[in-house]
Amino acid sequence: MKYHAIDRELFIANRAKFTAQMKPNSVAIFNSNDIYPVSADSTLPFAQHRDIFYLSGADQEESILLLFPDAPYAHLREILFLRETNEHIAIWEGEKLTKERAFEVSGIRNIVWLQDFQKTLKEVMTYADTIYINTNEHYRSAVETQTREDRFIKWWKETYPAHKVEKSNPILQRLRSVKENQELALMQTACDITEKGFRRILNFVKPGVMEYEIEAEFAHEFLRNRSKGFAYTPIIASGANANVLHYIENNQECKAGDLLLLDVGAEYANYSSDLSRTIPVSGRFTDRQRAVYNAVLKVKNEATQLLVPGTLWKEYHVEVGKIMTSELLGLGLLDKADVQNEDPAWPAYKKYFMHGTSHHLGLDTHDYGLLHEPMQPNMVFTVEPGIYIPAEGFGIRLEDDVVIQASGAPFNLMRNIPIEAAEIESLMNGE
Repeated sequence: MKYHAIDRELFIANRAKFTAQMKPNSVAIFNSNDIYPVSADSTLPFAQHRDIFYLSGADQEESILLLFPDAPYAHLREILFLRETNEHIAIWEGEKLTKERAFEVSGIRNIVWLQDFQKTLKEVMTYADTIYINTNEHYRSAVETQTREDRFIKWWKETYPAHKVEKSNPILQRLRSVKENQELALMQTACDITEKGFRRILNFVKPGVMEYEIEAEFAHEFLRNRSKGFAYTPIIASGANANVLHYIENNQECKAGDLLLLDVGAEYANYSSDLSRTIPVSGRFTDRQRAVYNAVLKVKNEATQLLVPGTLWKEYHVEVGKIMTSELLGLGLLDKADVQNEDPAWPAYKKYFMHGTSHHLGLDTHDYGLLHEPMQPNMVFTVEPGIYIPAEGFGIRLEDDVVIQASGAPFNLMRNIPIEAAEIESLMNGE
């Protein structure tokens, strides 16, 4: 792994929090992700399932975590199953976790080779009454591919039909949404790497540069700072491309007078950052561009102040809509009649700001979190309002990542990344 070693106490604490929520005499199983084929003998780069990483720190394929806190024997209470490594694998594929190294990473003492999983599970199931299976219940999930977890669940149900079933996901939704201090430090590192990338491109962007060249500059800076790369597919959208919310082609020329919308974030140790900035290709905003820019910035700043313990996500977005409506009226994009006659299900401001303002952030860019439950300290949210004006050929989005505090305003993990229009202009012009 490129990232520095993570103190295993984080994973020990995460397991303790999870097992405290389990029902008596129950076992929980977590599988790694597959390595997905492309064609012939090609595969996509491996990305570990975030749940098994959260609970064990194991960051390699073909791994399984078993938790059985009420097991009658100590060696069955925590088991990490790994593919057996050897000299041949080390030569052809690189270093894999040994039993000794797996203990150092995870704090789990009983490391068992994967070939003994079914035999071990058979013993475990004779003692357990219930199994926790790890289904994907994220509100944005739309999975068509059968995962390693799916295959395990199907096999387990056929093999052990008499056991009760519980779901791990509701527990993990709550646990993962509230970050430990060590997790916040990893996310701060991801944001700091993103800052380096952004400052790099401020000296690079000019008329005639291609969007993909800017993407390459970010990738260079991310990789040289121990990131695997982008936390999500980057959006490098110049001119009218910014009005396509998930524009990822990044293949157009940046032209004089245009704005450039950047939605880019580095990952670090599997934790995400999520940044949006909008900058002038020529190094200066026009008066109109600056007016819209400052309106978006004002919405972002005021929305951030609403992210406090007890806030409900749905009500928060209603309040942000009111702030945005006021700014759109001031810009002349809406008039009072538009607001008076609006459809409550799709308010007038949605014509220019059609997406949400905030989502959970962490091991996933759209991280775990139950949106119907009140916000809590140490939850991390993005704040990302935007105004998109196809008729004027530009769109503006600004986004920071913030940590909810027990009292007072949220802590901005991106506080050092330039955002004021004047500072961006100054940096782009070497002033």
